[in-house]
Formats: sequence, C-alpha cells, structure tokens
Amino acid sequence: MASTYTPLGVELQATGENAGTWGTKTNTNLQIIEQISGGFTAQSIAGGAQTTALSVSDGSTGAVMSHRMIEFTGTITGNQIVTIPLDAQTFYFLRNSTSGSYTVQFKYASGSGDSFTFSATDKGDQLVFATGNDGTNPDIYTLGFNDGDVTLTGTQTLTNKTLTSPVIGTKISDTNGNELINLTATSSAVNEFTIANAATGEAPALSATGETNVDIAIKPKGSGETVVGSGSGNATITSSGAHDLILDTNSGTNSGTITITDAANGDITLAPNGTGVVKAVDAGDATGAVKIAGKETIWVPSVAMYPNTTNGCADIAQTELGNGPELKTLDFDKDSDEFAQFAVAFPKSWNEGTVTFQAFFTANSTNTGTVSWGLSGVAIADNDSCNTAFGTQVAPTAKAHSGTANDLDVTAESGAVTIAGSPSTDEQVFFQISRDVSEDSLTADAKLLGIKLFFTTDAANDA
Repeated sequence: MASTYTPLGVELQATGENAGTWGTKTNTNLQIIEQISGGFTAQSIAGGAQTTALSVSDGSTGAVMSHRMIEFTGTITGNQIVTIPLDAQTFYFLRNSTSGSYTVQFKYASGSGDSFTFSATDKGDQLVFATGNDGTNPDIYTLGFNDGDVTLTGTQTLTNKTLTSPVIGTKISDTNGNELINLTATSSAVNEFTIANAATGEAPALSATGETNVDIAIKPKGSGETVVGSGSGNATITSSGAHDLILDTNSGTNSGTITITDAANGDITLAPNGTGVVKAVDAGDATGAVKIAGKETIWVPSVAMYPNTTNGCADIAQTELGNGPELKTLDFDKDSDEFAQFAVAFPKSWNEGTVTFQAFFTANSTNTGTVSWGLSGVAIADNDSCNTAFGTQVAPTAKAHSGTANDLDVTAESGAVTIAGSPSTDEQVFFQISRDVSEDSLTADAKLLGIKLFFTTDAANDA
C-alpha cells in the first residue's frame, strides 16, 4: 500500500513502506508539522486583480499554505483573491502588508461558504479559522484577533487603535493620567447619552436615549455655574426648528425663581422678531405684554402748534360740522409755502436718533389734488442759543385729498428726519412743519389736524 497525504502535505506512510527512507520522510513530516504549528512565510500577491492559489506540496516543506503565519506583500493595483484547497482545515495568522488601496479576500478555492476580506484601507492582522465544515461550501471565520483585539497588562501605549463596543471602567483619564471623565454606574440603567457626529454644516449631537421621555441633567457642584459659549464670541441658546424655548424650575412646579442677570454695566436685550412681543404671563393675565425698547409714538395736535411769525399759516381755527367732532386745525394756504412750529422734550429712553412722521389733515373741498407736508427739527441744549437753524426738511409722499369735503387724510410715514444740533434726551427739540405748495396740487387750504411723531427708544423706561 502506497503512502497518503493530509490536506496540508504531511505524508502518512503505509505499513511496510519506505524501507531505508523512513527516517528521512519522518524528519520531513516533522518539519512540515513545525511549519504548520508556528512557521512564518511571505506571499507576494503583487499586480492587478487576480486570484492566487495557495497550494500544498505533498511530502515537502516550504508550501505557503502549510505555514501558520502568512504575510501578503507587494504592490497591488486591483482587488486580490487568495485561495486554499477545499479540504484544508486549520487556522492562520494573516498579515496584510500590501501597498495600494484594494481589498484582499481570503477564501476557499470553490464553494459559497463564508470568507474573510481585508478592506482597501485595512493593513492589519487577522486570525482566521478554515473550518472545512462542508464538503462543497466550507466557511472561513475570523476569530476576533486583529489590531484592536488585544488583552494587555501593565502600562501600554496604544496608537491608532479602534475600539469596537468597548467596556470602560469608572473613569477616562487624560494623557497625564489625570481624571477627565468619571463614570458612575446605575443598577438596571435604561437611559443613557448617545453622541452622534455630523456632516458638513450640521451640529454634532448629545442626546438622551432610552425611555420615551428622558431629561438631560446638568449639575454644577456647590455654587458652580453652568457656562455656555467658547469665550471668543456670543453664546446663543436656541431651540431646534420652529419650537418654543421654555425655562422652568423644578420641572414646572411652584418653586424656584428664574433670574436673568448681567455683568457689571451690561445690558439685557429682549428682541422679538417681526411683530412678536415680549409677554409677562401669570395666572391672571395670559396675554400681558412687557414694554421693551423700540419704536414709540407721540401725537402732536394742531392746538400744540403755533404759526411762524414770518410766512406762518393761519392761527388755530375751529370748524363745526353737522355731526360728530368739531375740528381744530391750522390752515395752510394753497398759493404759498406756510409754516408752523412746536416743541418736544423727548423721554430719556429716546435713542437720540432720527425721527419720522405722518401728517393728519383735511380740506373743505371736493378737489382731489395732493398735499405735501415737510418737517425739520433742531435740538437746543441747556445754555445754548435758541437762535439755531433747523435741519433739512423731509417730506413723505404727497397725499391726495379724497375729493369729499372734511374727509380725513393721512399721509404715509416719512423718511428719516435728521435733527440739527447734537440731540440729547436733556434737550428741547423744536420742529417746523410746512406745506410745500411747489410739490402739491390741492387748490384749497390744507387744514392740519396734527402729526404722529415716531421715535426709537433704547431702554424700556426712563429710570
């Protein structure tokens, strides 16, 4: 009977065979077994996409697949396949030392069983087991040994390591060995933090996960504070999407106080968007609004004005109508520019900037011509001369009369009126209003009822 061979090339000598060479063959077998148990070899797989078969050499040493440790080498320019015979049953330490960003697959020569593949970027190590568990479709499994699956004792320095589902103890330390994060375990925990990275333009997320509704608790120690922002710019707290931002105390029960405070000499700004308002809501008033800085109005009636000495309008007149209110007006002629004046002491909350206005007037006429009103101003400080010129006159778009006698006409809001002088909240501001007949077409007196004066505040009150 002739000798037979194992799938890895070890010669199984038949009884009575190999007289005179039995010792040599036995020594060869032992060398093959030594290779299988701990031998190392390198296998070049350089080149383009191809399949490299690791074959066995019966009764001879040196076969690549009969080594325990195999290193794949060479520059690869395509995806590689490395195969072993269908009947091989063993385990291997594999190292991918190739250069080139292509995959290296380790599999049986045929069949549809599982295989192992080094990714295009994986230049590491792997422990695999060739099962030989199926005559036609055997599997190759990884045994979890790679660059990240190592148990070490003592002090170690690990670089460029990836941990998969790690279990970390009671703390994470910094590079100096100092505590960075302490971890406290809760028995039967079901809620936790989930940290997610983000694509370009998106924010990474720290989320509470677990049950349906889970709070996130941030707990300073002692009198410590919760600080937001980088210190190099404004710190903003906002809601996600078009949702409300709610601050409450003790989960909304009747305890605790919400305090908004500033540093020394700092402002607190409440700035609603668009037509929004700032509201103070309590049990008795669900719609209460809080006064904030912004646009304010002063109504100046004609009775608070007086005609200029030179080119002044007519003095105040009272018109009785058949029904309703009687009108007190300053009448401005249709043929020449006429003027009137009034004075305003603005509140301390005024931002000392420009103003705008609307004129309210009527006409005892059925003519539909337009009226152009102009306004200018000058600020006079304490101990300054009142003999100071007005600033540049500004007029809104000329307003057409309705064509019905004694109808109310209201102009559009004017552009910004710059007040001459150096406006201050401690000054008297004198205004001059005029009818500019060169810019209008009403063929009748324009009867001024008053103006609505708009100004802007930078404080909520005059404290």
